Amino acid sequence: MKKIVNTSKAPDPIGPYNQAVLIKDTLYISGQIALDPSTGELVKGDVKTETKQALENLKAILEAADMTFENVVKSSIFIKDMNQFSQINEVYGSYFDSETAPARETVEVANLPKFVNVEISMIAVK
Repeated sequence: MKKIVNTSKAPDPIGPYNQAVLIKDTLYISGQIALDPSTGELVKGDVKTETKQALENLKAILEAADMTFENVVKSSIFIKDMNQFSQINEVYGSYFDSETAPARETVEVANLPKFVNVEISMIAVK
């Protein structure tokens, strides 16, 4: 049986989906972009700023499910420009211990919702 996980500390979905779905002990978190949860507006700034906001949104969703980044087993990062990989990686890496970091892929895409530079989704297990 699936349980829908939503929190006001992360932005409302901008389409027909939920922030996350919990099935047994596994949490599937929808892709997060640099939306400010209090305003629903994009956070302006460089790719590091966008990455940080996306990760803060993910953190809020994890917390709503009584989890942390330690529970994350898989991340998917979608970026608009692979030349920004090192900047995104620098911010992303500050949220994880490199010895216990999750599996991950990073994919360059033509465009992302609201034409942002980065979107991140995660799978976490209790």
